[in-house]
Amino acid sequence: MGGGGGGGDGASGPELSTDNVKGIVLALLSSGFIGASFIIKKKGLRRAAVASGVRAGVGGYSYLMEPLWWVGMITMIVGEVANFVAYAFAPAVLVTPLGALSIIVSAVLAHFILNERLHALGVLGCVMCIAGSVVIVIHAPQEQEITSVREIWNMATQPAFLLYVASVIVIVFVLVFYFSPLYGQSNVLIYTAICSLMGSLSVMSVKALGTSLKLTFEGTNQLIYPETWFFMLVVATCVLTQMNYLNKALDTFNTAIVSPIYYVMFTTLTILASVIMFKDWSDQSPGSIISEICGLIVVLSGTILLHVTKDYERIPQSRSVYAPLSPSLTTRLNGELLKHVEDESNSDEEKALRRQEMY
Repeated sequence: MGGGGGGGDGASGPELSTDNVKGIVLALLSSGFIGASFIIKKKGLRRAAVASGVRAGVGGYSYLMEPLWWVGMITMIVGEVANFVAYAFAPAVLVTPLGALSIIVSAVLAHFILNERLHALGVLGCVMCIAGSVVIVIHAPQEQEITSVREIWNMATQPAFLLYVASVIVIVFVLVFYFSPLYGQSNVLIYTAICSLMGSLSVMSVKALGTSLKLTFEGTNQLIYPETWFFMLVVATCVLTQMNYLNKALDTFNTAIVSPIYYVMFTTLTILASVIMFKDWSDQSPGSIISEICGLIVVLSGTILLHVTKDYERIPQSRSVYAPLSPSLTTRLNGELLKHVEDESNSDEEKALRRQEMY
């Protein structure tokens, strides 16, 4: 595999291993499919509402009979599968920030297809996301050559990562059982911190599980090892917890607040977990590491600019920024680009779209 001899190349930066290239292509395809899926599903919801006279936001389920909505759902599933497989080929330090590109796809498609205006600041956010992603790709570390799930298990049980996992579990328990009942409804950081912390563990487990399945398909069966099934259990547990508290956050606070905070925390913690577990930066030069961090900051800044620009545009001036809108979306929050630019009757439909995007 191409990732085997990449350790020394990671210091120089420009050369990409075969596995890294595969991971980049899959991550880009994932962003394209996921970004397009929200537009397709939104059009499907609108068409179903016109045909039945009952919007999904007020209890209608006519969208389930709308082929266009199912095309959007299938498109999103294909994108998520591509993202899952991307983690099996490339480091999380590379794959996770590239997820921001789906926001650009949604913004551009919404501008031309849904007539949802993309203003100057939105364009600047798109440019920043692209520029930061290019920097990250150029200086990304090489994927390690892994021949068995037990190698990943050894990485997951090293003292440094066990300390990280223990810290995450303790913090999450304190947030869930102490701070959440007291401050969950008034402080946006409680729910978003729970989502982000659990999300960092879910991505590590997804990468471990994806690598195990890749090795299995290549002829080295990893399903015989209990470690593979353990990672699968961790993925299910973390994702369910993450989805639950993300829904709580989005049902309680405005998306203009939740989206940028969640994206920054989730991406930062995921990269931190990957650096600890997989030692992504161990063979890289200080210059490459600094370049990656700068690229990440640019991507995060561009994403925040896109989210805040879009979300604040759709908030009526008379409403508090903390007014609950009850939207929901996938754990990567890519659907936040779809803003309320039509009449008030469309607001229920928009909420219903975000509710479905979580699933």
